[in-house]
Amino acid sequence: MDTAVASIRQTSVEHILAATEPVFAKHGFEGATMAQLAAAAGLPKANLHYYFGTKEGLYRAVLEGILALWLDDAAEWIVPERHPAEGFAGYVRAKMTHSRERPDASRIFADELLRGAPHIMMYLGIELRNRVTELAAVIEGWTARGLMDAVHPVHLLFNIWAMTQTYADFDVQIRAVLGKVSIDDAEFAVATETVVALVLKGCGVRPSEGRLP
Repeated sequence: MDTAVASIRQTSVEHILAATEPVFAKHGFEGATMAQLAAAAGLPKANLHYYFGTKEGLYRAVLEGILALWLDDAAEWIVPERHPAEGFAGYVRAKMTHSRERPDASRIFADELLRGAPHIMMYLGIELRNRVTELAAVIEGWTARGLMDAVHPVHLLFNIWAMTQTYADFDVQIRAVLGKVSIDDAEFAVATETVVALVLKGCGVRPSEGRLP
């Protein structure tokens, strides 16, 4: 496949994944139809079948794309050369940004897990597990260097995911309690920095260059 064709294909795939994400978020895998998905993408159903084969293939691609996005953020921020103050803060802020800008992604993933992860269990047990093992090693390294308290790294990641994704998954509850029709930028900034503070202080992260980020 030449470069031009590969680029067109990649652009088409990315367009379809982005366009169908809200449909899966609203209707779930079972409720979404190929007609609805094709309409959202502005393409004939045949195009979706060409790129993904089946509705399940498309749904799995959407899920794996969501996980890849989140894991790429982790790989950028939770690395040995960063101080944990910078690494955790950057990762939390990136995850909170996704919850604000792409809440449908988090809701699709949560719905899949609540149903027992029938479409991505193998991905979770292999790819996600391997990536989490790598992140845990970085966190343990930070502890060994005296930059933070000893915490269970995997459970720490579970808690970061829970705190950040709740602003997408439970948006209705948050807005009801706050008495707001929508969460504005200022409120979301407060939420983000609250989560950052909880993670850094809860992990006993030592200040970087005399101050926390």
